[in-house]
Amino acid sequence: MAQKSRNICLLVALVLAAFLVGCQSQQLAAPQSLKIGVLPIEDNFPFFVAESQQMFSQAGVDVELVPFNSARDRDIALMSGQIDGEVADIIAAALLKKSGTDVRIVSLTMGVTPQEGRFALLSAPNSGITTAEQLAGVPVAVSQHTIIEYVADQLMLQAGVPKESIQKTVVAAIPDRLQLLLNGSVKAAVLPDPFATLARVQGAQVVLDDTQSQQNLSQVVLLFRTDVINQKSQAIKKLIGVYAKSAQEVNTHPEKYRELFVERARVPAPLKDTYLTPSFSPPQLPKTADVSRVMDWMVAKELLSAPFTYQELVDESLLAGS
Repeated sequence: MAQKSRNICLLVALVLAAFLVGCQSQQLAAPQSLKIGVLPIEDNFPFFVAESQQMFSQAGVDVELVPFNSARDRDIALMSGQIDGEVADIIAAALLKKSGTDVRIVSLTMGVTPQEGRFALLSAPNSGITTAEQLAGVPVAVSQHTIIEYVADQLMLQAGVPKESIQKTVVAAIPDRLQLLLNGSVKAAVLPDPFATLARVQGAQVVLDDTQSQQNLSQVVLLFRTDVINQKSQAIKKLIGVYAKSAQEVNTHPEKYRELFVERARVPAPLKDTYLTPSFSPPQLPKTADVSRVMDWMVAKELLSAPFTYQELVDESLLAGS
């Protein structure tokens, strides 16, 4: 009887052990999850395609694209831990780091070449402004302390507008900036595509265009909090791989995803049949010179007391191993 009881106990123990091992195996096999903050703009289109085609799950990573209507809300969510990473720009990365949220850029997603991600400085219809020289002393509408203001300064300086003659007026919201430009309330403004294209179609004049620059002025980056990088590096590597695959798919078959592009990138109705889907380069790291130029501008604007180094802003390990 005692032997029988021991056998039963042994059997129960073996079954329990097998159950626990099975549960542990399932936990180990479960994909790591990442929450990425995105705005409804064309910069994020490869992510939207990857989501629609289940590319993330196929690669063994659980990714949730969390939509935001403003960069401010997106950044607050990252700081509070509601999301793990975001698609932003170098200025946003530095400001997050300054605020005490330690982040690292892991890849560019747009702006590898000057032709990617157009920003344009346009003059109002009937303003008579057609050249960079005419911008001297003219207030240019921008959003303050953002990539928009950075591009405005760089475009005008590169075009020979004296630094002391560069004037700006703050209009934060892109739709407001567009409307004020078109009705002549401001004589010039900087807008990203597709709004720059819409302004041109509706009568504004493109005076300066960053796709004609010799330098990459407007770069879009994928960044994560460093605690997430430390805990989920393999998931991030898989995410970068999915982005590369999706970007190539968009470049090869843009017409296949046309309807999705118009919807998710919020292409204005007047452009829905004519505005082209942009091309996207494979993931790669920003150049040291591009980061340094942004840091110098931020220090000059007193947004930073001292520049962050390249290593303080960029994690070079994840892309190399993706």
